[in-house]
Amino acid sequence: MKQRKIPLRKSVVSGEMKPKKEMIRVTRSKEGVVSIDSTGKMPGRGAYVSLEPEEVQQAWDKHLLDRVLEAKLTDEFYQELLDYVTHQKARKELFGE
Repeated sequence: MKQRKIPLRKSVVSGEMKPKKEMIRVTRSKEGVVSIDSTGKMPGRGAYVSLEPEEVQQAWDKHLLDRVLEAKLTDEFYQELLDYVTHQKARKELFGE
């Protein structure tokens, strides 16, 4: 059986290429609304961050997503992203997804 190609994405924090399933996409719409794109299919400018809480914390400390998405992000958004990534990582470890 032919093996399927695994889509890779580059993290804006580490610059590392990883499978899309191990990343979370953050998007900015044309209206300037920034949101967490759990499906990976929302329209707009996207930036990928690894599903590692340490990497999200690093993005928060350096405000990397602000620069990449050209938007001013609040601490509440970064906290929501950190909570989401922490939850997803725990879920992945628990269920082995």
